[in-house]
Amino acid sequence: MTVLITGAAGFIGFALASRLLQQGESVYGIDNLTPYYDVALKEARLAVLRAHQGFRFAPIDIADRASIEGFFARERFEAIVHLAAQAGVRHSLDQPLAYIDANLVGFAHVLEGARAQRVRHLVFASSSSVYGANRKLPFSEDDNVDHPVSLYAATKKANELTAHSYAHLFGLPCTGLRFFTVYGPWGRPDMALFKFTNAILAGKPIPVFNAGRMVRDFTYVDDVVEAVVRVIGAPPPPGEERGSDAPYRILNVGNGRPVELLDYIATLERCLGRKAQLQMLPMQPGDVAATLADVSRLERTVGYRPVIRVDEGVRRFVDWYVAHYEVAP
Repeated sequence: MTVLITGAAGFIGFALASRLLQQGESVYGIDNLTPYYDVALKEARLAVLRAHQGFRFAPIDIADRASIEGFFARERFEAIVHLAAQAGVRHSLDQPLAYIDANLVGFAHVLEGARAQRVRHLVFASSSSVYGANRKLPFSEDDNVDHPVSLYAATKKANELTAHSYAHLFGLPCTGLRFFTVYGPWGRPDMALFKFTNAILAGKPIPVFNAGRMVRDFTYVDDVVEAVVRVIGAPPPPGEERGSDAPYRILNVGNGRPVELLDYIATLERCLGRKAQLQMLPMQPGDVAATLADVSRLERTVGYRPVIRVDEGVRRFVDWYVAHYEVAP
């Protein structure tokens, strides 16, 4: 099977490509290598992928219509996993148009390519952020998500709606995956675990928003990849989603276990053998106090639910960080 992964130089894209290549699949990755965070890390991920014969790569911006149309005209794929996006809730406060370009315009271009090729399955990344102002925990795919509290979340909800229209009008099988706070080796430097580790090792204070009164459903990257691989091979039949006759579904991909932020930091302290300096701050605009996934639908659909606990996942991240950056814990 030949799989296109958009955002292949990104955190989840890299991990997924690695897994598929190890299974003997052919992977074509595209990425625009945006400098939103350290491009050297993205290049290092690509260097690992390029060691596999089954990997090809093209530096393409999905928001560039001419480039992406030419790409789809030249290449053929059996499945597409769309992970390319402008990420980050807080960054959307400062650079909103980057989210419109990548997450809305770019996604439309990928949908058009998938429709033209009549791919077997388009799997795309949504986010737990779509649950927005919801207070009922755990979050279920049946919950109303009409009240996003960040532009990032709004673009992800728009992706879900647009994909459904393509599934309904053109019979394009689409699965949207709502990822919950993914972490692990090769992770993004703008996310909490990476930032906290960097600060603790540098002897600098770490920002703790809402005075630490935060709960997250931290999900280890290998669990996410396992779920995605299973989903790729299981396109939705028409009418799977209640109230729709389209080949379309939405699935939560989360650990399903709530972890308090201060406990997460304490776990990191134990793995590093160092204490953190905590800088208590108020809640940030666009953020939410708690997330927790109901993963029962994922388990029913593909027979899997995440298994890696936070203490093990954080230890694996620290081991990678120390080795990759050649620092002493």
